Amino acid sequence: MKIGVIGAGTMGAGIATSCLAVGDEVVLVDQSDEQAAVALAGIENSLGRLAKKNDAIDVANSMSKLAQGSDLAATIGCELVIEAIPELLEAKQNIFSALDDLHGPDVLLGTNTSSLSIDQIASRASNPDRVIGMHFFNPVPVSALVEVVVGSRTGDAAVDTAVAFAERLDKSPIVVKDSPGFASSRLGLILGLEAIRMVEAGVASPADIDAAMELGYRHPMGPLRLTDLVGLDVRLNIAHHLAKELGDRFAPPQLLVDMVADAKLGKKVGVGFYEW
Repeated sequence: MKIGVIGAGTMGAGIATSCLAVGDEVVLVDQSDEQAAVALAGIENSLGRLAKKNDAIDVANSMSKLAQGSDLAATIGCELVIEAIPELLEAKQNIFSALDDLHGPDVLLGTNTSSLSIDQIASRASNPDRVIGMHFFNPVPVSALVEVVVGSRTGDAAVDTAVAFAERLDKSPIVVKDSPGFASSRLGLILGLEAIRMVEAGVASPADIDAAMELGYRHPMGPLRLTDLVGLDVRLNIAHHLAKELGDRFAPPQLLVDMVADAKLGKKVGVGFYEW
């Protein structure tokens, strides 16, 4: 398959890596040449790590199937396009409106949104039946879950194609209705926010709170370390959105607001609840 990925950030690069690892061609689109260069280096490193565990992956051959573009027209000819830009509704709407004009109705258009409404994202597309949520998890190459989010106008064929594609990437898809926070973000965020409130109240250290979930509940990663990995700014934006949609139980703790204001955004800047 030939896959278009819009956005060369952490998630876009991870999605591209997973596609290349199974032999797909990928067109990675980002307006920033600097960001694209960072992503290309990261993808090659990620493929190298995967190749150590899977002899079938040839890093040089996989990288030869990766192309980089600076505008959406670079995705013409792709069978599936996945948008993975930051959680800004209008920006996503503009992208899907443009993609809808560029691609025939048989091309599936996926969004990696973790919280925004699929119906709202697809509202400017003339073929909303082929717009679907494909929520990957970080780090994408080793995370098993893909949340397939079905809008009210998403067609059955789009759901079937998205599920089959996730399985092709050796992921385990779940299918959920388009609702605020879907399944994963609602559950994951509420746990993360409560963990932050516990730090704020001095209940325990971040490491001990994380250990409680890792050792007591067998979570592979504690909620505060995960918040650092996702990005505190990303978590804050999702919290504001879900508080508006679902109520005050999702209101962000003042500690989270203050840490984002202080640019303590987690792993991507080297400091959050942990030093990286």
